[in-house]
Amino acid sequence: MSDTEPTYDSYLRGAFGPTILLDLAHDRILAATPEAVALLDDTDLVGAAFAHRVAKGLGNFIVFIAEVQHRGQAWTRRVTLRTADSDALQTEITGRMVDGTDHTLLLLHILDLAALERHANEFSASKLYTGGLVEWQRAQSFFADLERENQLILNAAGEGIYGVNADGKTTFVNRAAQEMLGWTTQDLLGRDIHTMIHHHHLNGEHYPSHECPIYQSFRYEQVNRIEDEVFWRKDGKPIRVEYVSTPIYDGVQLVGAVVIFRDITERWESERKLRDAMTEVAALRDQLEEENAYLQEAINIERAHHDIIGKSDAVRRIITQIALVGPTNTSVLIHGESGVGKSLVASAIHDDSSRKRRPMIHFKAGAVSPEKVESELFGQVRGAFTGALKDRPGKLELAHGGTLFIDEICDIPTDVQGHLLDTLQKKEVVRLGDDLARSLDLRLIASTSFDVDREIQAGRLRQDLALVLGVFPIHCPPLRDRIEDIPVLTVHLLRIACKRLGRKVPIVTEGAMRKLQQYHWPGNVRELANVVERGAIVSQSDKLLVEIQTDISSAIQSSSKLLTEAEVEQIRTANTIACMKEAGGKVAGTNGAAALLGIRPTTLYSRLQKLGLNNEDW
Repeated sequence: MSDTEPTYDSYLRGAFGPTILLDLAHDRILAATPEAVALLDDTDLVGAAFAHRVAKGLGNFIVFIAEVQHRGQAWTRRVTLRTADSDALQTEITGRMVDGTDHTLLLLHILDLAALERHANEFSASKLYTGGLVEWQRAQSFFADLERENQLILNAAGEGIYGVNADGKTTFVNRAAQEMLGWTTQDLLGRDIHTMIHHHHLNGEHYPSHECPIYQSFRYEQVNRIEDEVFWRKDGKPIRVEYVSTPIYDGVQLVGAVVIFRDITERWESERKLRDAMTEVAALRDQLEEENAYLQEAINIERAHHDIIGKSDAVRRIITQIALVGPTNTSVLIHGESGVGKSLVASAIHDDSSRKRRPMIHFKAGAVSPEKVESELFGQVRGAFTGALKDRPGKLELAHGGTLFIDEICDIPTDVQGHLLDTLQKKEVVRLGDDLARSLDLRLIASTSFDVDREIQAGRLRQDLALVLGVFPIHCPPLRDRIEDIPVLTVHLLRIACKRLGRKVPIVTEGAMRKLQQYHWPGNVRELANVVERGAIVSQSDKLLVEIQTDISSAIQSSSKLLTEAEVEQIRTANTIACMKEAGGKVAGTNGAAALLGIRPTTLYSRLQKLGLNNEDW
């Protein structure tokens, strides 16, 4: 080894037992004692990564490192290691920080808990043996006297009772326990009763003795009351029991435990039958409720604010915001998914303002081709461009004295957005092809179905225009986040649809309402209105028939409405976010989002960049 190469064995000088020196910065084992090499069964331990040795509890190990760094040293039993042969090791790890030359080093001392338990058992046995015959006879005499003096009482008891000594060996068993378990006194006395009647859980999993509450009673002096476990009969059949295990003392010395148990198999079976009967009754009740009218009159349809229907906290918050901003002339930006009712919020704001006597002009930017947006907004004079055959005012001019609502502001080309911003600031509008500036007094309300910051980053929304519009933002949450509004919305929309169709309003059953509330509603309130109207049309009885098309392709084919590019982009964005969330933020690999989408990882990386998506979105 050269003089310049660092040596690390000196850090282990004086170390006792399995000890390793870990470089936290590079997750590399720098040095290890022979005991550590033997414990982990790996001659190539030095230079290997430690994280691969953690079989279970890697998160706990990271927390443990943080505690060591904070306190200087700490210990944990919540990390399971693995040997080179992948055998699991239950361990107690003690760590302390060591200042290295270039890195912060962690010194770990590892205890094998299984070996520690063996040592404890050997020590207990050694202590008993070295105590000589007197101590052994004294313990034996205690249980013999206890059995003699209490045998009549124990055998008269209806509960099963048995005792164990400090080694878990059976010392007495009363008659009731023998009858319930099928084991005789000769079968059980002097033997480890746990391995005979308590060795497995009901699901077949092994039941280690050190996890048993009875073991904890005669080892750690704990009184344990267990309400539902199983003991195994001699014939291999399980019985459900509840029991209490209590430590037994000879003076101050813990010498064993007594267990009192009761067979609750019959009671448990009765309770199971009762639960099944109650479940059946509940099912019958639900079936009857399906046929009963969904109590429409019990639904309080309070039209809290114009046409905004709902009783959720989100709706109340929107109504409060409308009441605050409505009487002002402040610009408002409404954002939320397509179909949530952004135009209703805009109408409510206009109706609460001093401009309500003037009309609110609605301009849906996505419904106009990009080359016609400017003329639609600013108007035109004859001959301003090819096809301009007459003078015509634009939406801005028509909204003079009132309110202009621009739906999907991001669909307006960015150069036209700049023209719009200049017009709003100067408070005058000039028609295309004209020199005459007309004064402009209007209130602007805009909406978008997309994230504003993402649209700015993608270059689809000018930041200066967003600042002017975003003085008072209002968020309209999707319908799936306020399912408590679905009942009142359904009744309201059903009455409107039936009035338009000239039909009697059908009954909304509880089953139909539950179906509506369990659906995800990607189209929000607009989709709910379509489902309700379709139900009003196809319902042949006095009950509303709910048909929800969950397949996107069939829904598109059955509808004459075509999706705009903005709506397609919204679906693509939502689906990409859902895939990233499902994959836990992982792009590549077998379980990555790219595999879920059926595309190459490089394609997905490009899409994430194009859509402006990052970790915060999922």
